[in-house]
Amino acid sequence: MVLADCGGTTSRSSARVPPDLVPLFQEAAAVYGVLTAAQLAGQARVESKFNRLAVSSAGAQGLMQFLPETWKQFGVDGNADGIANPLDPADAIPSAARYEAHLADLVQKLPGDRVSLILAAYNAGPRAVRDAGGVPDFGETRAYVANVHNWASRFNDQF
Repeated sequence: MVLADCGGTTSRSSARVPPDLVPLFQEAAAVYGVLTAAQLAGQARVESKFNRLAVSSAGAQGLMQFLPETWKQFGVDGNADGIANPLDPADAIPSAARYEAHLADLVQKLPGDRVSLILAAYNAGPRAVRDAGGVPDFGETRAYVANVHNWASRFNDQF
């Protein structure tokens, strides 16, 4: 999932996790147990700078940048309001954690850092990661993985 030309900005500082999102990241991390809350927040920072209304030129939506076909399969109604909406962080964050649990299963037999493999699969797709036998040698994907790790380190003190 690539964020490009997201259209629109966020009124919140992207150097800190927006306080209203902290419990959503914590709960998603606890329920799915794949990425930590800080890693999920780092991913949202890289994907959209926490812009809930972000839409990429490829059609990816929301702060977790779901493509429509991925959302159809993995989107959940996290806030139980009857609608699974990729633009609603209460739906998007647990959906991303759910999708990453699926990706973790797909890349579990590959060598390398488990979290990096999952992040690479989120960015480049699981087939690219499997075909490469690890994090693919795509500049964008390698930068994505490194950036998520860096932001997660910065956000650890909020969790």
